[in-house]
Amino acid sequence: GKKKPDFLNITKDEQYARVWIPDPEEVWKSAELLKDYKAADSVLHLQLEDGKDLEYKLDPKTKNLPHLRNPDILVGENDLTALSYLHEPAVLHNLKVRFIDSKLIYTYCGIVLVAINPYETLPIYGADIINAYSGQNMGDMDPHIFAVAEEAYKQMARDERNQSIIVSGESGAGKTVSAKYAMRYFATVSGSASEANVEEKVLASNPIMEAIGNAKTTRNDNSSRFGKYIEIGFDKRYHIIGANMRTYLLEKSRVVFQADDERNYHIFYQLCAASRFPELKALKLGSANDFHYTKQGRNPAIDGVDDAKEMSTTRQAFTLLGINESYQMGLFQVLAAILHLGNVEVKDRDADSSIIPPNNGHLLTFCELMGVTYQDMSHWLCHKKLKTTSETYIKPVPKLQAINARDALAKHIYAKLFNWIVDHVNKALHTTVKQHSFIGVLDIYGFETFEINSFEQFCINYANEKLQQQFNMHVFKLEQEEYMKEQIPWTLIDFYDNQPCINLIEAKMGVLDLLDEECKMPKGSDDSWAQKLYNTHLKTCALFEKPRMSNKAFIIQHFADKVEYQCEGFLEKNKDTVNEEQIRVLKASKFDLLVELFQDEEKATSPTGAPTGKRTVLSVKPDKSRQGQASKEHKKTVGLQFRNSLQLLMETLNATTPHYVRCIKPNDYKHAFTFDPKRAVQQLRACGVLETIRISAAGFPSRWTYQEFFSRYRVLMKQKDVLPDKKLTCKNVLEKLVQDPDKYQFGKTKIFFRAGQVAYLEKLRADKLRAACIRIQKTIRCWLARKKYLRMKGAAVTVQRYVRGHQARCLAKFLRRTRAAVVVQKFQRMHVQRSRYRRMQAAALAVQCILRAYMARQRYKALVREHRAVIIQKTVRGWLARQWYKRTLAAVVRLQCCVRRMRARRELKKLKIEARSVEHFKKLNIGMENKIMQLQRRVDEQNKENRLISERLMGLESSHAAEGERLRAELSRLRSAEDDAKSNANRVTTLLEELARLRKELETTRSEKKVIEDWAETYRDEMEQMVAELKEQNGLLKSEKDDLNRLIQEQNLQMTEKMCKAIQEETQQLETDLNEERSRYQNLLTEHLRLEERYDDLKEEITLSMAVPKPGHRRTDSTHSSNESEYTYNSELAESEEGSRGGEDVTRGNLDMSLFLKLQKRVTELEQEKQSLQNELDRREEQFQRARARVTCGAELEYESLKRQELESENKKLKHDLGEMRQSLSGSAGATSAAPGSPAYKVLLDQLNASCEELEVRKEEVLILRSQLVSQKEAMQHKQTMTEPVLYVEDVQKMRDAGEITQAYISLKDTNRSPNPDYHRLNEDGELWLVYEGLKETNRLLETQLQAQRRSHENEVEVLRGELQSIKEENNRQQQLLAQNLQLPPEARIEASLQHEITRLTNENLEMLNTDDPKKYREYRLNVLRRMIDLMEQLEKQDRTVRKLKKQLKVFAKKIGELEGGQVENVSPGQTVDEPIRPVNIPRREKDFQGMLEYKKEDELKLVKNLILELKPRGVAVNLIPGLPAYILFMCLRHADYVNDDQKVRTLLTSTINSIKKVLKKRGDDFETVSFWLSNTCRFLHCLKQYSGDEQFMKFNTTKQNDHCLSNFDLAEYRQVLSDLAIQIYQQLIKCMENILQPMIVSGMLEHETIQGVSGVKPTGLRKRTSSIADEGTYTLDSILRQLNSFHSIMCQHGTDPELIKQVVKQQFYIIGAVTLNNLLLRKDMCSWSKGMQIRYNVSQLEEWLRDKNLMNCGAKETLEPLIQAAQLLQVKKKTDEDAEAICSMCNALSTAQIVKVLNLYTPVNEFEERVAVTFIRTIQSRLRDRMESPQLLMDTKMIYPVTFPFNPSSLALETIQIPGSLNLTFLTRV
Repeated sequence: GKKKPDFLNITKDEQYARVWIPDPEEVWKSAELLKDYKAADSVLHLQLEDGKDLEYKLDPKTKNLPHLRNPDILVGENDLTALSYLHEPAVLHNLKVRFIDSKLIYTYCGIVLVAINPYETLPIYGADIINAYSGQNMGDMDPHIFAVAEEAYKQMARDERNQSIIVSGESGAGKTVSAKYAMRYFATVSGSASEANVEEKVLASNPIMEAIGNAKTTRNDNSSRFGKYIEIGFDKRYHIIGANMRTYLLEKSRVVFQADDERNYHIFYQLCAASRFPELKALKLGSANDFHYTKQGRNPAIDGVDDAKEMSTTRQAFTLLGINESYQMGLFQVLAAILHLGNVEVKDRDADSSIIPPNNGHLLTFCELMGVTYQDMSHWLCHKKLKTTSETYIKPVPKLQAINARDALAKHIYAKLFNWIVDHVNKALHTTVKQHSFIGVLDIYGFETFEINSFEQFCINYANEKLQQQFNMHVFKLEQEEYMKEQIPWTLIDFYDNQPCINLIEAKMGVLDLLDEECKMPKGSDDSWAQKLYNTHLKTCALFEKPRMSNKAFIIQHFADKVEYQCEGFLEKNKDTVNEEQIRVLKASKFDLLVELFQDEEKATSPTGAPTGKRTVLSVKPDKSRQGQASKEHKKTVGLQFRNSLQLLMETLNATTPHYVRCIKPNDYKHAFTFDPKRAVQQLRACGVLETIRISAAGFPSRWTYQEFFSRYRVLMKQKDVLPDKKLTCKNVLEKLVQDPDKYQFGKTKIFFRAGQVAYLEKLRADKLRAACIRIQKTIRCWLARKKYLRMKGAAVTVQRYVRGHQARCLAKFLRRTRAAVVVQKFQRMHVQRSRYRRMQAAALAVQCILRAYMARQRYKALVREHRAVIIQKTVRGWLARQWYKRTLAAVVRLQCCVRRMRARRELKKLKIEARSVEHFKKLNIGMENKIMQLQRRVDEQNKENRLISERLMGLESSHAAEGERLRAELSRLRSAEDDAKSNANRVTTLLEELARLRKELETTRSEKKVIEDWAETYRDEMEQMVAELKEQNGLLKSEKDDLNRLIQEQNLQMTEKMCKAIQEETQQLETDLNEERSRYQNLLTEHLRLEERYDDLKEEITLSMAVPKPGHRRTDSTHSSNESEYTYNSELAESEEGSRGGEDVTRGNLDMSLFLKLQKRVTELEQEKQSLQNELDRREEQFQRARARVTCGAELEYESLKRQELESENKKLKHDLGEMRQSLSGSAGATSAAPGSPAYKVLLDQLNASCEELEVRKEEVLILRSQLVSQKEAMQHKQTMTEPVLYVEDVQKMRDAGEITQAYISLKDTNRSPNPDYHRLNEDGELWLVYEGLKETNRLLETQLQAQRRSHENEVEVLRGELQSIKEENNRQQQLLAQNLQLPPEARIEASLQHEITRLTNENLEMLNTDDPKKYREYRLNVLRRMIDLMEQLEKQDRTVRKLKKQLKVFAKKIGELEGGQVENVSPGQTVDEPIRPVNIPRREKDFQGMLEYKKEDELKLVKNLILELKPRGVAVNLIPGLPAYILFMCLRHADYVNDDQKVRTLLTSTINSIKKVLKKRGDDFETVSFWLSNTCRFLHCLKQYSGDEQFMKFNTTKQNDHCLSNFDLAEYRQVLSDLAIQIYQQLIKCMENILQPMIVSGMLEHETIQGVSGVKPTGLRKRTSSIADEGTYTLDSILRQLNSFHSIMCQHGTDPELIKQVVKQQFYIIGAVTLNNLLLRKDMCSWSKGMQIRYNVSQLEEWLRDKNLMNCGAKETLEPLIQAAQLLQVKKKTDEDAEAICSMCNALSTAQIVKVLNLYTPVNEFEERVAVTFIRTIQSRLRDRMESPQLLMDTKMIYPVTFPFNPSSLALETIQIPGSLNLTFLTRV
């Protein structure tokens, strides 16, 4: 009986088992068993996932239990057959989890690829994804349409068998897109073998077929309304050579009718959208809403689709397929005519006839476009012809039949047009090359069932029945083969066979047979056909049923579902009749293409064959010989034709290996990533996926290799169970674990399990791991508890110790305090007694002291009183004497004033009389010069007189002083006598009055003194407070100043950092642009090399294909570089070889020349762009320096201006305080004379002095700051300030005329005159003073001019002295150079003098650049250019002369050598030859070698052959110095340069380059060879640079090496050629290295378990996966490291530059990281925590390798950063928002698409891991939304970093190099 392995086992059922139960909404619901099930139970107690309890009733008859649910670890698998329980709910749930949670649309189901339409554009179809899947095994990568295509392509090549990819599904499920991507994969991977780009044509057929065969339906915006089978042909090398397309059952009814919200075929709407184009104006089209055939669906637009743009795409595709413009316009003409035909209005004439109104516009347009007559067409649209045996009748038809006839004609025309396009697409895709094999892609409609199903649905479902039968047989066959291969007993599996249903449809008396029979009946109808069906099959066939409520329908039980078909329209659609008279009218058309549509195929003209405008005119008359055959063919019904084509298709499919793609439509609303379980289950049942599952589940669905089983379930084995033979180990363990032997079978290489057994084993494994975890937890918790106990015990002991110590210390402290208290008491008592004694003693002494002090004070007061009385007396007497003296002095002064006034008036009168005399004025006006001289003399005389007068005045003053002293003495004596007399008279009275007055004054003085002292005290306090406030404010100002200084400095730093950062960013951007440009250039070189190799290959093929070569033809070497034809060096060589080359080589030269000229132009452009970028960089740096200087200067100016303002404000404040203090002091001084001597006054003066000193300091700071500001302003405006003095001097010199001098005199007088002089003291009118002042001003002006002239003359003298000095230096230098040149040979003299002239001109140019006058600079440049042109002409003349003389010299030398050779040979070393020997024959150094190698021209081929072509790199690299071939070639080149043989130089370089290319083409796959020649090419390039004579390369040379520089030829252009060659070799090295590493990377970095036991193998399903266990021959990480070591050691042995090695290693690590990450992103089974650990460990090993090789700074580690971050992403926690933030900050080298992809693919390997929640992934996406990055998912593994060759000079001396004999270069002579 049939087993139910996926149901619950009664004996093993446990509580909490999870099951699936049916649900009307979700189809299946998950539930958990709450109570153990027993055999007698009729109800299961379940709990749903939402927490609700449910009692599930079992079927009392079958007692079938619900399906078990798979463990969570198996959910989301790539292959549905990997599930342990195989049933419908498991399949549905797995698909849903992958589609909704992981966004994965592809899933394997055994041999079927299930593709769910995401209704969203996904970035998983790019070229990078194609490259990732190319060459991979199907099970190694995640499911994809590319994996199926790769499997088909691989099997075609491996098994030599044709393949088919069958794509099926509902409308809108994505069939067409899947087929399109499969064809794109073949086109990309295989490529075409010819230049016709067949793969582009195959892809170009898609837009054409979509335009004419696809339409919008309610279920799909781009639904294919026909089936097609495309055969893509391949040649023996499996390149695409052509294709062929077969179509099935076009839905013609859509041309004339569309349901709501649907459209007609896309081409009609594209035409209407493009109707505004000029070339389509003649079609008279408009909007799609204007035509009946395009507006019935009432929705002519599709969201997101531009029909006009699609029209241009369609036209481009037509052009690409060779359908020329005229044919395209013809097609559009026919399509437009169909639209106009649909708008033709038919009206009723009567009940049985109809009519078209005359001059119907649309019919006129139709006839005009189709080239037919209006009368014929209008007539036959409303009439039909009836033929009998004897007569023919023309009968009118009613309106409805006329409309049907019109629609039938439209459908017929469109069907013919469709077939014509398909035929011509096939012709365009056809090839003359023999087809070796093909891959067919079948894109056909899936099973359909609608509310109303008609003839089309019947045919579609019939085709699906046939395909399902073929699918079932293939699955059954594969299962049987698998069992037989593993030698498992095969038991017949019961599977559904739909042959009865097929017999019902196609067998004799079947549905189609009865339909065709009814069509032949004269009065056959749909109803009669239905009755025949009922009578024939209703009782005999169980699959045929009759609906209860209808007699015009029937039901067929298909493999997927029951379908009810309506019989109405079956006969009409099967007949597919059209009015033959209408066809005859069309055949009589003048429109060639229309006639062609209705002709037989062999009479049709090819659109690519006949040129435009000259097509062959077709005959309208039918061929009588074929008329009968055509009519017979026309009688074939649509059903019969479809059955025949379907039979042919099935035969084709059966002859191929099929691959199945089942497309699923997740919902009917086209919502992105929305899953409707009901619709999905319907399609899964219909497409045969569940049947595949059922067949697999019936046997042993789970299959494990012994190695995988051992690796996964090693934890269930004991150590004693593990045997050396793993197969035997697995058998022993499995017999212990599973008791029932029927649950498994042992095959040759695999173990086969029944359904559910893997889940059971997984449960055992999880239980074992859980028990181990519990044991580990138990041990760890015990250890933690013991550690905690020991810590607590130790803490308690410690606490006790400290407590006891504390108690002991307290006791000791108490005892010490007691003793201390006794001591304190003793000393305290002693202190009290002593204090009492001291107080008594002090009291006695105080009394004595007070008494003695009182007595002393009394004595002191008496003495003071006497002393003050004496002072008063002295003061009074002095005052009286002074009063008398003052009165006497005033009287004497008054007398002197009166006398002097009288004398002055007399003198004044005399001066006035002189001034008024007329003669005096006349004399003044006689001559300005005389006046000036006279005035000068008078001034001198007056000065003399003044001096005499002043001397006399001094004498008078001294005598007057002496007389005054004598008079004063006499006056004082007289006054004293008078006072004595008066005092003697009134002495008593006066003394008494004076005494009383003095007493009053004394009292007043005392009170005032007290007031002043109080005021002084108050003022001193105020001043101290004021000074403190000033100090405080000064401190605040200083702190603010410091803050401002700090702020300005910080701003300065920030500005500097900002500018530095901006400069750095710009520099990085420029470097990036330079690298991109370098990369583009190197890619261009690669493309050029590829084209060159392709040309050579084609050339070889042509040569080989020629049976007899032409006489005298010699083919050039196939590796001949196009570089040879690029340079002019090869012109002479080409002329010399012209006679020996054939016409083919001439063509080749032309091709190479054009290619190389393009490359040369591109190189020039790149160099110019590089130079412009460098100039831009220099300019930006200069701008940055200026900006920084401006910022610094501006900041300093701002800081100093702030400081100056601050000091000035403080200065004003101090001045104000000082003024107030002076005023107050002056007031206080006026009040009393005693105050200045007081202490308060001294203190005040000290404070004022301190303030004044501080004020002076601040003034000095202000002056210093101002001077700095002035100097900085001068520095910023140095040009203006430098020119101002000169301009001023020049302006003064220009003021020659009197007017300007007068003006200057007046202005100077106004500015320099002292304010308000008193002219009236000397002269009343002031004229004399005016003249005197004018003279002084004139003198000042003249003196200023004189000083300015003196300064200018001094400046000129300095300039002249500098020029004289420079001329002297130049003269000395020229003399030295002349002396040196005289010592040089004649050839070197010219070059040296030219070099010196260039240097001198450069220096002058630089000097002129510093001048400010642009005119002088332009003149100077013109002169320089003229001189350079003259020098160049002279140089050319001298070169020509030198060459001519050299040739003559060689001729003469040869003749002399021939004449005197014998004499020279006969001379012995000891003899002397009398005749002078010519210098040509005597070398300069006979013994010292000059590092050159001489060879004969005929030995050049031998040199190239032995040194390049036949050289073995291994021996040279090991035994000889690195780069030896490069040194030898360069030494040969040096000799050719030395002898000035340009042809020899050119041929040697050309032969070298071509030979290296030939070696690389021959042995380009050998890494050692490519590395060897990369090293030697770079060394040769470095030698050309090192010895080129350029200063930038010579600075690293020794003196000897500089002497070896090339002297005659500049090989800069050849350096560029060698650089390009080195780039090509480098890229070939990278490709060679990549080919070696590529097979190792995935296996070593991802699949191999470097840390054993970390990850276990999960079930794989039917699709085999590469084992992660290291078998023999499997690559490991050690394999990669060994290979890297090999690469590195080979490059080091060959002497490769260290910088170049770093670049190679960086590229190696990039390839490793990119390939590993790409495979990780495409493999769900690799995205786990344990795999992240493995990857990180592998990366650490790679980093360790870099560290060992000292390559950590080469940038290789950074290329692994994306892989490192992906591994970290697999291991980090992925739950909370904090985790999301951490991931976003950590994964900066990964794109958002890559991060989300890794999170979606993350798969737990064990039950202890958790899946990533969908909400967490949404959080990550929202956080990364603002990232600006490329949407590309995979890294570009083909990307090669642009390579650079830094100059690396060699320290090896050329003259020391020895040539080993093993190189067979004995013909070389050292020179």
